[in-house]
Amino acid sequence: MSENSMWRQPRPVWAVAFASVIAFMGIGLVDPILKPIADELGASPSQVSLLFTSYMAVMGLAMLLTGAVSSRLGAKRTLLAGLVIIIVGSGLAGTQDGVAGIVLFRAVWGLGNALLVATALATIVRSARGSTAQAIILFEAALGVGIATGPLIGGLLGEISWRGPFFGVAGLMVIAFVLTSIMLPPTPTTGRPTSLGDPLRALKHRGLLVVAITAMLYNFGFFTLLAFTPFPLSLGAIQVGFVFFGWGAMLAFSSVVVAPRLQHRFGTLPSIHAAMGAFAVILAAMALFTESKPVLIVGVVLAGFALGINNTLITESVMKSAPVERGVASAAYSFVRFSGGAIAPWLAGKLGEGVSEHLPFWVGAGAVVLAMVVLYAGRAALAHLDDPEPAEEEQLDEAMALALTD
Repeated sequence: MSENSMWRQPRPVWAVAFASVIAFMGIGLVDPILKPIADELGASPSQVSLLFTSYMAVMGLAMLLTGAVSSRLGAKRTLLAGLVIIIVGSGLAGTQDGVAGIVLFRAVWGLGNALLVATALATIVRSARGSTAQAIILFEAALGVGIATGPLIGGLLGEISWRGPFFGVAGLMVIAFVLTSIMLPPTPTTGRPTSLGDPLRALKHRGLLVVAITAMLYNFGFFTLLAFTPFPLSLGAIQVGFVFFGWGAMLAFSSVVVAPRLQHRFGTLPSIHAAMGAFAVILAAMALFTESKPVLIVGVVLAGFALGINNTLITESVMKSAPVERGVASAAYSFVRFSGGAIAPWLAGKLGEGVSEHLPFWVGAGAVVLAMVVLYAGRAALAHLDDPEPAEEEQLDEAMALALTD
């Protein structure tokens, strides 16, 4: 299968990819407005960081429900339900006059995102032409574009009002809802309804558990960078938006272009270790020179390069790490990894307020190093990651992609 075929996909795949782009905008969208919200509503960094914590915590817990819901409703109806919930959550978050209300509706937004993201990943991997690896690169491209454009749109709209980004996402999600309704054909339910316990049972597979814990720890560093850096940067919304746009652009480039080449040349696990090692060094440099805005800006952008490599290779590892359905594997992995994303923003804010602005970055760097230790310790359970994809599985993916064009 040629690499070019990765970009020749059925229209339904592109509809799901577009919805994923908008969904991933929500991760970085609030970055440029964290400080304006804190200033205007009289909130502390740890209080404002709960916008990330509530979103990620609910998203992680809801991942246990995604398989049970999608196996009963089918992928299309699950995606549409997720889009509607995001529209409601983001729209109502923009109407609030206090941090508590925004945090509440960010949690609602997280529920919708869980339904959308887990189902979108499984749908793209199942329905796209080409290998599993190519489908995951396509999904990561959507993730990268969303993460890159989210802070930029957040900064532009945030210059008008901190409420603007929330209303902007709601409007874009309406477009995604219409496109998904029209372009994605009805999808049947799976043969066997997934139970709520299936993702937890899937974690009994050592390979999947190792990857999930690794991702949880490295996400601790990821969301420390994302949620705390705007405070020591102390720039305007549009300036922060451009900084994190650079971060997201580097993430998108490395996830699509660099990660496959490193994997081909050095293997999956060595490439993940190298990317995480680079990220830990970047966080340590930001911890040493927290007072330097140029160091923080360069650190954020370079971190995007390392994170893009890591995201693609870890997502692919999840799909290959255990002999379970892809949707179940995705739900189990996301349930574990998002706990790191939920705890880190609040803890970073608390440490930055009460101890030192340097400490959150040190803690983030330490968590990433610990992720490397966990991955190395569990390497035997992941020795099969670079084995060729079975020909019959690739042929099945191709047949399903062709069926969507009928």
